[in-house]
Amino acid sequence: MVILRCLLLTTFGTLVACAGPIPTASVASGSPPLAGARVAQAVAIMAPASGSLVSGRLILTPEGDGVRIRGDIGGLAPDSVHGFHVHEKGDCSAADASSAGGHFNPAGQPHGRAGHGAHHAGDIDNLIANRNGVAHVDVHVAGVSLGGGEANDVLGRALIVHAVPDDYTSQPAGNAGARIACGVIRQP
Repeated sequence: MVILRCLLLTTFGTLVACAGPIPTASVASGSPPLAGARVAQAVAIMAPASGSLVSGRLILTPEGDGVRIRGDIGGLAPDSVHGFHVHEKGDCSAADASSAGGHFNPAGQPHGRAGHGAHHAGDIDNLIANRNGVAHVDVHVAGVSLGGGEANDVLGRALIVHAVPDDYTSQPAGNAGARIACGVIRQP
């Protein structure tokens, strides 16, 4: 199956240009890129889950030995703290985001805090919302890649914001509560 990438002039309903076929694997939900195909940037559009109003947009870029995640997440309670993780599946279809599966953990490590001993590859420090309920995200996640199809590749997986802080010790997921926002990591 092939999809054509086209630009439409919606005001007039006319076709302006078609760029040709693109493989459907690159547009399917949660599909990893072709083996060896690194990407320069990805995006995760964070949508509300579990009846929350939390949303945002995060940009992911390769950096050093991992991936940098930057952006803003709003709709949080003022001055609140929230667990934040990469989850194993790029599927945010369930109302409670349970379709994203557990924390991304290709090495089979116990849950913990990144940079402080054994931890899941998807374990990230808690997000802290400001007095306006916005968390400004700027974090480096070491030991993961963006594209390429290796075991530690986060492209096609999901980012999840949880209702309460991760305690970094409870197994298997830090007792971070409900999933209140979910976004699949995709090529823009």
